[in-house]
Amino acid sequence: MSSSMKNLSDFSHIEVGNAKGLKFAVVVSQWNAQVTGALLDGALQGLQQHDVAEEDIDVVQVPGSYELISGADIALRNKSFNAIICLGCVIQGETRHFDFICDAVGNGLANVAIKHNKPVIFGVLTTDNLEQALDRAGGKHGNKGEEAAITAIQMALISKRY
Repeated sequence: MSSSMKNLSDFSHIEVGNAKGLKFAVVVSQWNAQVTGALLDGALQGLQQHDVAEEDIDVVQVPGSYELISGADIALRNKSFNAIICLGCVIQGETRHFDFICDAVGNGLANVAIKHNKPVIFGVLTTDNLEQALDRAGGKHGNKGEEAAITAIQMALISKRY
């Protein structure tokens, strides 16, 4: 279903599970702070609603979405987390920079997950304009940050089981 018809924060159809005792890092880009700040709020809310204690959440701020890759890698090298949530926003501009950054971030985060054998969640908005980003960062389509938190919980529970 396209996001134009979906609220990203509707989890009524799934069982998320209890995340008490699990540890998460939220790596968030400072670029497009209006959007990423809202994504961070959604992620923190999503984690706390599923019994993740405040002391079990580390927030790591990085300059931009490209730096999410290094931020996730550094967090996993230096601490024991059950999952990493990466939040960013890349808005299409007039050059191909958008394509290179989006591709690099997606591939880079996948490589970090494989390298550390831990869930690394892609909560990066890749939109045509600011309005679309805001719609997905607490606007009419819910909050992708909260969706990323729920995904992180589900994947951490799977990883813990196996």
